[in-house]
Amino acid sequence: MWRRTYLLLLVIRIYFTLSPSYLHPDENFQGPEVVAGKLNPSSRFCMTASSLPPRRSGNDGRLLSYPSRLPWEFTAENPIRSAFPLWPTYDVPISLLKWFYTETGTVNPPSQLVYYVLRGVMFLLSFVLEDWAVYELVPYPRHRRATVVLVASSYVTWTYQTHTFSNALETLLVAWGLVLIRRIVANKQRSSVFSCAVLSFIAVAGIFNRITFPAFFVIPGLQLLPYFWRKPASFVSFVGFGLLFLCITVIVDTAFYRPSASFRDILRAPIITPINNLLYNSDSSNLALHGLHPRYQHFLVNLPQLLGPAYVVMILSFWSLPAIPSWSKDMRAVSALSATMLLSIVPHQEPRFLIPCVPLLLSCLRIPKSRWFLAAWVIFNAALGFLMGVYHQGGIVPAQLAIPSIISANAVTPNGAPLGSAPVSAVVLWWKTYSPPLWLLGDSANHSLDIESRDLMGMSGPEMDKELRKLIPSCPSRNKNGAEDLDTELARHPDAVFIVAPKSAKYLDSYTKLESDRPDLELHELWSYSKHINMDDLDFGTDGIISTLRRVIGRRGLAVWAVRRHCTRETDEI
Repeated sequence: MWRRTYLLLLVIRIYFTLSPSYLHPDENFQGPEVVAGKLNPSSRFCMTASSLPPRRSGNDGRLLSYPSRLPWEFTAENPIRSAFPLWPTYDVPISLLKWFYTETGTVNPPSQLVYYVLRGVMFLLSFVLEDWAVYELVPYPRHRRATVVLVASSYVTWTYQTHTFSNALETLLVAWGLVLIRRIVANKQRSSVFSCAVLSFIAVAGIFNRITFPAFFVIPGLQLLPYFWRKPASFVSFVGFGLLFLCITVIVDTAFYRPSASFRDILRAPIITPINNLLYNSDSSNLALHGLHPRYQHFLVNLPQLLGPAYVVMILSFWSLPAIPSWSKDMRAVSALSATMLLSIVPHQEPRFLIPCVPLLLSCLRIPKSRWFLAAWVIFNAALGFLMGVYHQGGIVPAQLAIPSIISANAVTPNGAPLGSAPVSAVVLWWKTYSPPLWLLGDSANHSLDIESRDLMGMSGPEMDKELRKLIPSCPSRNKNGAEDLDTELARHPDAVFIVAPKSAKYLDSYTKLESDRPDLELHELWSYSKHINMDDLDFGTDGIISTLRRVIGRRGLAVWAVRRHCTRETDEI
């Protein structure tokens, strides 16, 4: 029975892997966006949130000749993100895919294929390494199968673990770090030199992947102290290989951020990203830029959001017994709970920071054999799975992949010549959505398209309207120089302007042709994607709960509109 259940859950995980939902900008801009573009870091300081790097038609040393925009973590004077974890996770698969296409005579693979290959890599890592680690962590054979099925049935496993998050990699590193600690401590006969070497690599990779990684090992790592005292060879292996991996990682990062630096320059001024990250996050003014949360956010909001009914079982177990429940004494639970307490000290708290806690806590709990719990667990994960894995900002990736085709089908060159005989410039405004991954545009520059993407995510409606009016040529005036005035006006603006926004944005209704009072700017819908819900568009305080849900869910979907100015008939005749 458990095999069929696990196989069904595996199919569900594959389904969500192939669903292009968008959980957080970091899943693109801290991984694939950096690797796919492979921009020269020397030019990183000239890139802003509203500018696009120069487009190049050939392969100029970058992994792919795709447009990309490095996020601020990689462009700061003291960068806080390491490039080392990106190499085995994203660089190697993309390099192999590019090599295959080069052998077949094609310059670059389609960006859509690269996107799904990377999602497939995350699925394989989750399916093989996470499930294997959970199986290893459970000490009792009769509990292993049920635990693996329980973890595999969590929506966190379906969604977060199959997306290109650094948090997903952290989950794997935390789980396997605990597996190795358990193996090392259990080996009382001889020194575990090899296991200690692998553990040192996991420790270095985990710290450089996310600065939160040590929080999960503060207490579990104490088990190694008496073991190292009895087995000094294991301690030497752990420290020696750890220093070796540390040096390699620092060299890789410094070479990434300073491509022209010599080995002597790297030794003199190395870039140690975890230290930069720690210094940045220790400043509360920096954290305020990303949002401040109350100290109880992780325990009272984020953990219940990730665990659902299982969290209720955890809380009730503390009240139903006279003593502390046995599951909370397990080292996996100690690791998860101690990490949650340590991370609660930092005022910036997001649910994805606690993703490693999910398999650790679920593997400790003895779930009651109750139909009520089973029903609640299925409903909770099915609802959150479809919300986060299918509908949450689900139209951004399909829209970005379709943008070159949309522009090609609806834009003409300035002199009216067919597309391809002259380059076409287009500006795409993204409003009330997450930042679009630029690398998904692919090789659009090779198809006579010059696409500029502008992120207007936080703008109000009137501010967005001002941006539109700056880009659209004004109507020509009726005078003897009308033709010259029109030519001059067109020369200062892009050939085509498009806006991508959720259909739930009521502010755009006044621009459509369906309105009786037609404005001077009109939106013509060219493309839409129905599986898109914008959670950031919820406004219960102004519109009320029912009206807000009716608008956001009832009008779900993402659309691409062409923006044009409506001129009077008298003006059109000039």
